[in-house]
Amino acid sequence: MPGPLEGKVALVAGATRGAGRGIAVELGAAGATVYVTGRTTRARRSEYDRPETVEDTADLVTAAGGQGIAVPTDHLEPTAVRALVDRIDDEQGRLDVLVNDIWGGEHLFAWDTPVWEHDLDNGLRLLRLAVETHAITSHHALPLLLRRPGGLVVEVTDGTAEYNRDTYRVSFFYDLAKSSVLRMAFALGHELGPRGATAVALTPGWLRSEIMLDQFGVREENWRDALEHVPHFAISETPRYVGRAVTALATDPQVARWNGQSLSSGQLAPVYGFTDLDGSRPDAWRYLVEVQDVGKPADTTGYR
Repeated sequence: MPGPLEGKVALVAGATRGAGRGIAVELGAAGATVYVTGRTTRARRSEYDRPETVEDTADLVTAAGGQGIAVPTDHLEPTAVRALVDRIDDEQGRLDVLVNDIWGGEHLFAWDTPVWEHDLDNGLRLLRLAVETHAITSHHALPLLLRRPGGLVVEVTDGTAEYNRDTYRVSFFYDLAKSSVLRMAFALGHELGPRGATAVALTPGWLRSEIMLDQFGVREENWRDALEHVPHFAISETPRYVGRAVTALATDPQVARWNGQSLSSGQLAPVYGFTDLDGSRPDAWRYLVEVQDVGKPADTTGYR
């Protein structure tokens, strides 16, 4: 049986690992052709120096039922991004879904460090990787996406607009980067909506990414072992959960109702009826506000 996105083409920019990989795989599971980009390849690692590669992600997309196409790309290089979009145009003649998940700042921010004490070079590099890359990619990719009505742009960030408005996020540069991506979706909504496309900001909850699992010394199979030291990690979710949120949006004929809005995986799960891989529906951002941030003991009852 063909998937609901059979014949559709997606670009997941920043798909080497984490949310980007989860999104790419779920789009593939729905039958899409998915171009996946990143800087870590089987031949060369980025400064992250991690084992996940963009080719691995493409293979996972294909194994899930779609067609995964890896295109190593540095999204800070406009000529490289233009070449990427030209290739998609030449090979497919269309772009239906653009996911801007480029990040690359994991090692560039310091927690609870004021701007005057923060390493300036690292902070500015973070902003370039987390904000400038999204602008470059949208600039080059949106004309192709707008060629057909119904296109979808997903700006992936950390935190909802409401939560980030009221909460100091980590430090100056991190806070600025994540809030900027939220505003990008709002601005793109105004520019794309009248032209027949939709833009949203989307945040996962507490993500069990490869890096997060490594930091806690666990694997996906035994992730609950980390709860002994980090009890609130019980609300966490797999990268596939936010991937299912993107697929739900991409297959919704009424997706324009969300245009310009800030959304979360936990918010969309009951609307569209999808679950995480274990059958649960974690709602991390509601949990953070109502349980973790007010100092209550960890208890996910009613939140997943």
